[in-house]
Amino acid sequence: MFELSLGENARLRPLEPWHAQEFLDHMDRARPYVDPWIPWATFNTDLASATATLQRYADQQAKDTRRIYGIWLDGTLVGGVMFTSFDAATGVCEIGCWLEADGAGRGLVTRACRVLIDWAFGQRGMSRVEWWVAAGNARSIEAARRLGMSRDGVLRQRHPYRGMRHDTEIWSVLRDEWSGGSAASPLPAPDAKARLDQLMRVFLGAFTNTNGSRPNLDAVREVFIPQGMIISNAGDEPVIYDLDSFIEPRQKILTDGTLTEFSEWEVAERTEIRESIAHRLSEYRKSGFLNGEWFEGSGRKTTQFVRTPAGWKMSSMAWVDM
Repeated sequence: MFELSLGENARLRPLEPWHAQEFLDHMDRARPYVDPWIPWATFNTDLASATATLQRYADQQAKDTRRIYGIWLDGTLVGGVMFTSFDAATGVCEIGCWLEADGAGRGLVTRACRVLIDWAFGQRGMSRVEWWVAAGNARSIEAARRLGMSRDGVLRQRHPYRGMRHDTEIWSVLRDEWSGGSAASPLPAPDAKARLDQLMRVFLGAFTNTNGSRPNLDAVREVFIPQGMIISNAGDEPVIYDLDSFIEPRQKILTDGTLTEFSEWEVAERTEIRESIAHRLSEYRKSGFLNGEWFEGSGRKTTQFVRTPAGWKMSSMAWVDM
């Protein structure tokens, strides 16, 4: 049985029928937090139903149509991720996730989903990974954004649950857009612009801590080359950071309560691509609570990209607030 580290004493493992009691205990803790977003959690109320759920996934994994994995934190099952559908013939799959409250805000789902998406694209050659989510599930929608997915549309009143019909949003990422993983071999990139868009979304999403989510500053290292440089030119003199010196103070203020409900997003951009180098001029906005006071801001970034054996990466960025 494989086991992968997700950091912070968290592990990702297959979730199998012999875990049924542990899964049931976890569901008893998770049910108030995940219901109604994960309806099948409502139906796992005793050992027989929990065993049946995991057995169905085991049977479907044998048919290569579904898979399920658990996330253990400090030895306790706190959530999981899954392929809710997997169609190798069409190259399309759907992933999903759930967590109990004690596992939230640590970036565990984001890191676990990256493992699944890496595997789907890099090992199985899938073309499209989807994320179907109830329109009111803000935590799940934010997770899709952090993974760099695009919102494709809404299926209105698609899902009936407890006497009501709920809208379903569909998000997705394509194989040649994916840059958030750790696959050793580069993926084909027929659309370089889409890859650069993805890198920028992942970079900006790394700082988000809205709705109880935890920022993922490790994503900055993923999108930059190791020698990357980030420059603030907002004052009289430029302030030049390497990746470590840029990440460390931002990790602190985004997790110690100084800067909360923070997000930053691109509102306009112009990108030029020339063979294996590219340049992007962006306008952005940001908002959040700084020391308990709401603020909004805007600015401009200039970002340079280079194409490496592992695909497109950021090489440098400079910004100025307006």
